[in-house]
Amino acid sequence: MKNIALKKHYVFFIGENLPQPEAHLVQSTNAANAAANLGYSTVLVYPDKNSRAIKPANLVRPFQPRKTPTELIKYYNLHDKLKVSPLPMPWPIDHFQSKFTDSNTIASKYYLPFHILPTTKLVHSRNWNFVKAAIKNGIPAIYEHHHHEDKLFEPEIVKSPLFQIAVTVVDTIRETMIKNGIPPEKVIKLHNGFNRLFMQRQPEKAAEWRKKLLMERSHLIVYAGALQQFKGIDVLIDVASEMPNVQFVCAGGKPTEVEYYQQLAKEKQVYNITFLGYVLHDELASLLQAADILAHPHCSGKAATFTSPLKLFDYFASGTPIVATEIPSLIEFQDIQAFTGGVGVGKASRREAIAAWCEPDNPSKFAECLKRVLKTHPRKVEGYPDSVEFVKQFSWENRAAKILSYVDASLLPPLIA
Repeated sequence: MKNIALKKHYVFFIGENLPQPEAHLVQSTNAANAAANLGYSTVLVYPDKNSRAIKPANLVRPFQPRKTPTELIKYYNLHDKLKVSPLPMPWPIDHFQSKFTDSNTIASKYYLPFHILPTTKLVHSRNWNFVKAAIKNGIPAIYEHHHHEDKLFEPEIVKSPLFQIAVTVVDTIRETMIKNGIPPEKVIKLHNGFNRLFMQRQPEKAAEWRKKLLMERSHLIVYAGALQQFKGIDVLIDVASEMPNVQFVCAGGKPTEVEYYQQLAKEKQVYNITFLGYVLHDELASLLQAADILAHPHCSGKAATFTSPLKLFDYFASGTPIVATEIPSLIEFQDIQAFTGGVGVGKASRREAIAAWCEPDNPSKFAECLKRVLKTHPRKVEGYPDSVEFVKQFSWENRAAKILSYVDASLLPPLIA
């Protein structure tokens, strides 16, 4: 009975070193942060591959929940309730290609059953091996899965009463997961969330961004997200070439991707597009508020069926007009309208949540949409409040509460706040 009482932690496991500028890591860290904000003893667990910093004592007691370091807080805009426990991964782990020296194997086969299990009540991860290991060791688990895969899920795992729920972000992936063996009643589609920081108005910082980036051009159009061809970055460069008096800015991407697209823009003689690289989340909010329009380009193809609208919700929260591409994973937002007006403002009315929709793969059409929205939706320093109101339903905390509503009440971690 004593061991049961000690089981209090809600563990989120990420199988990669942190921090890194990856959308799925933004998603996972913010999901954990939301659970902590709900009052659960939430611990973000991930491999620590910095062997120089690993002390021998940490190998004896590797699972030690502690305050989240400032670096991670700023990188992903986390809050003070979330704790972390980096798992030491000394050499030769991940230096040789073998399952016996793979950090995910070490985490699942060694750290979990011997060190994490005693105080853990619930596990949540996008790492299938860790989810399997949790269930095999008697820990209830939640599985997140956001991409198409052909693998079959083991029946003894997905049909176990400890396998609480699987979560994905679009219906097409949910259908694939069911096809691959997960019982339909154990898979839900649930959108990602937005970080509350993006709602906080930062007019001074936004003004600083505009002064720094506009360079005497008339308007500022911002894209935030991964720098990959299927995301529509090549299209955006062509769009910029058609709007030479407008400054385009891309926030995100790895250094190699930034270098590639800088060179591509130079080769195409497009000089009104800037690539900032990864922007810390505590700075990104003001950049989104600085824009006249936020661009959500995307190419057609398989990726368009499962791309998660992660940045779309941060876009909404900024109150800045959005121009988006018509792709399957965003189609449900085409018919959504947001209220504007209200008490003391006159009669309430409806307007489209997205300012304009454009067909994919067509720079000219996207440019036409941008030009039209620049006229119909002039920039407001205070933002468009109806967009902000609309997105409140998609907070990370609401998402976390919805997921936990599918967990058997007896298996939930205790609330600590």
